[in-house]
Amino acid sequence: MLAGFGLLIVLAVVVLVVTYETVPTHNCKRTHFDAILVLGYPALLNGQPSPEERERVTEAVKEFKAGRAEHMIFSGGPTENQFTEGQVMAAVAEEQGVPAADITVEGQAQNTIQNIYFSNQILDQKGWTSVEVVSSPSHLPRAALILEHYHFQWKEHASHWPPEYNWRKIGMIYIGEIVETWILRWHGFPPSPFLPLHYAS
Repeated sequence: MLAGFGLLIVLAVVVLVVTYETVPTHNCKRTHFDAILVLGYPALLNGQPSPEERERVTEAVKEFKAGRAEHMIFSGGPTENQFTEGQVMAAVAEEQGVPAADITVEGQAQNTIQNIYFSNQILDQKGWTSVEVVSSPSHLPRAALILEHYHFQWKEHASHWPPEYNWRKIGMIYIGEIVETWILRWHGFPPSPFLPLHYAS
């Protein structure tokens, strides 16, 4: 009986991981984009960039300097504190040499769904049709479930994990994302004004 229960646990883990790992990471084969979209993460309580926020920006700036795009969008409002994530990230990018004229800040989003919703509005306003989306490795599959229901071209690119994160912390982050991605992939998102109408089912 215990062996059967153990087998069920293993199968459940396999299903979760396969569901997570098979989420599409792009809808195009582009190597150059109109903009690099960096998804937000809360700043520290003193307004300084958090480790994940810093790593997302640093990787995005590398892509910008490598010529992947001529523009950058930093998306994220004040979520867990009063600091606007997009503004904090934009400041880091400027410190790393990105001209302010090439940066657009989206400062309303309260979650990943809204990151993409409000960034899509920016794309429409500027006539841009393609983005490279940068975020932490664990976050990208869940973000892709939202991105795949928009019409612009996109491809995801993972940032590095902060060196101050140990494997236990990273593992816990992955567990949360794997479970949430499985739920959203098979049961869908709750109805939201920030999702395309055909997407709420």
